[in-house]
Amino acid sequence: MIGSGPHAGQPVLVAGRPEDEASAAAILVHGRSASARDILTLAHELSQPKLAYLAPQAAGSTWYPRSFLAPIELNEPGLSSGLSVLAGLVDRLAAGGIPVERILVVGFSQGACLGLEFVARNARQFGGVAGLTGGLIGPAGTSRDYEGSLAGTPMFLGSGDPDPHVPWERVQESAEVFRTLGAEVELRRYPGMAHTISADEIEAVSTLAGRLL
Repeated sequence: MIGSGPHAGQPVLVAGRPEDEASAAAILVHGRSASARDILTLAHELSQPKLAYLAPQAAGSTWYPRSFLAPIELNEPGLSSGLSVLAGLVDRLAAGGIPVERILVVGFSQGACLGLEFVARNARQFGGVAGLTGGLIGPAGTSRDYEGSLAGTPMFLGSGDPDPHVPWERVQESAEVFRTLGAEVELRRYPGMAHTISADEIEAVSTLAGRLL
């Protein structure tokens, strides 16, 4: 069983190279009211078939109930449970021979927020990180005293502006936090883009994935 709390034991869909044959992997985290099957379509769009792709499913298709800008305690226990699922997948991959420095964490919208918060709370050298329309979790003024170092981890953050769910200012703030943690952050703003994943973002994530190979 992967993780603890309400998301524990939910399906993890896979694509690409089998985990025991792959040298690198990507964890794909879906958004609110979406599914692992939805985000797993990226496995085809990224055109990197040598990676193992893992897409966990949130219980009720939602990782946490409120906006990512709400007080953190109002998004519990879903938030902590979602973070534990990601930690469990990293451990599963490491046990199978794929270390964290060869793991790419990718999320969209609520999944981007969850993925970015996981990486910040578990700062070390990841293979890569992509937050597609997301930012670090918590209201304005939340302490960002994360421990550890991302040690040059390549990171891509992209978002439309304005976006109905994710303020551009939070994306910028998150980029600065990750730079302080030692990540090499590429930040792209897409004026007027709908709440979706653009072709330009897919190309950027594909580049990150290709670096692992």
